[in-house]
Amino acid sequence: MNGLRVIPAWRHGQERLYVCLTDGRNVAWYDRETARVNLLSEERREDVLVALGPFLTGPVTVGPPPVPTPAELARLTLHPDDDLAPNRPGEALLTDLDRDPGPAHRLRPDPRRRALAAEQAVGAALDQLEGGGWHTLHSVALPGGDRIHHLVIGPAGLFCVHALYARKQRVLVADPTVTVGRREPRPLLRRIRADTDRASHALTAEVHAVLAVVGPARLDAPAPPREVRVLLDTDLAGLARLGGVLKPADVEALHAMARDRHTWLRV
Repeated sequence: MNGLRVIPAWRHGQERLYVCLTDGRNVAWYDRETARVNLLSEERREDVLVALGPFLTGPVTVGPPPVPTPAELARLTLHPDDDLAPNRPGEALLTDLDRDPGPAHRLRPDPRRRALAAEQAVGAALDQLEGGGWHTLHSVALPGGDRIHHLVIGPAGLFCVHALYARKQRVLVADPTVTVGRREPRPLLRRIRADTDRASHALTAEVHAVLAVVGPARLDAPAPPREVRVLLDTDLAGLARLGGVLKPADVEALHAMARDRHTWLRV
């Protein structure tokens, strides 16, 4: 045994295998798509290849990471358990449903599954921004049991996005309440603003609030709500067309900070 272990991580359907020391520090990673083993320490070359041996298929390129940025190096020092980047849309709901799927037969649909469908739809839309210099973190846990559905970081700034399931129902936004169908109004905008303020505090940067409504029959907002942008999930791509605020280096630095679980422990 060489004291190394291999930990898989997924991002947008692509697998990356990290090779870690027993204390969780990364010494290399393997990208299946590029067939490249990236070494952070040439001294561990043979040990890394032995550890990855069962996972390698065909010839691979082995060498140092191609022009690593400070943000990339900071990311690689994260223990996998502390890295939020691999979170899937609705990660917390998926875990909850795995632990407690509920009764097989219900008189009404499980509201958790509707909420999950909304987060997955919004997450898929936001992940489409990735190629344009954007990053999205999903299901960011906050102290006290609260959660940011999606945190988006890109040239236009930072956005805290809350997904709302409203398939084929009318949605009325009357600050601070949101009414879906015939249900009772809820002060949802108050919660979204509070979560956004906590994100601003954690990242020491301005974060904008977004309510993303999924699949409504009709969306009414008689007056624009204070400090919250209301969008359909199909309109989220428009965030990429907003004016540039952050430089690429700033985006990467904020993303490296936001993906660290410890960043959120004191908000």
